[in-house]
Amino acid sequence: MQGLDEVTRQFVQLFESQGIPYALMGGLAVRIHALPRATFDVDFTILLDRGELPRLYQLVEALGFTMPEAQRGGWLDQVRGLPVVKFQIWGDERAIDVDIFLAEFEFQRQLLKRRQRHPANGLTAWFVSPEDLILLKLLAGRPKDLVDVGDILFIQGQLNQDYLRHWAHELGVDVALTQAFQKNQADGG
Repeated sequence: MQGLDEVTRQFVQLFESQGIPYALMGGLAVRIHALPRATFDVDFTILLDRGELPRLYQLVEALGFTMPEAQRGGWLDQVRGLPVVKFQIWGDERAIDVDIFLAEFEFQRQLLKRRQRHPANGLTAWFVSPEDLILLKLLAGRPKDLVDVGDILFIQGQLNQDYLRHWAHELGVDVALTQAFQKNQADGG
């Protein structure tokens, strides 16, 4: 049985040993850039050609993870238009999902160029920047993601507004970003 921290450590070590550029995102990145909250999965963005996926699948399966059979056959899931491969392992109390987004779009490549190294739970790893985390959360758009955006804005203070506005427009979340800024200001941020 494994916990979330051990699963994260395994993937970070795998990516670093294979020279695969990566950045942690999602709830684990929220812990770095805002208020820690519960999370039950691990999310990454990686720079890897689709032709290299079979090798990645072998390496991840050797660690004891499973994946959808259709994925092995070449199918890729998408979340908000972003390609993602999925893995799962049984953890201490529940299944732990690992979602790995493939950096196939310019925004994701910029995200990887802007990643930041941070220590977390006995591990030092690459995380998305607070600006990129905001954009990813706005793109997801779930209520908990919007709460995370407010927390990031409140905790981080000064952020690169030009970068945020440019990519919010490109990603089609500029209205949501403006609303988040307005709410943050109204809340005293």
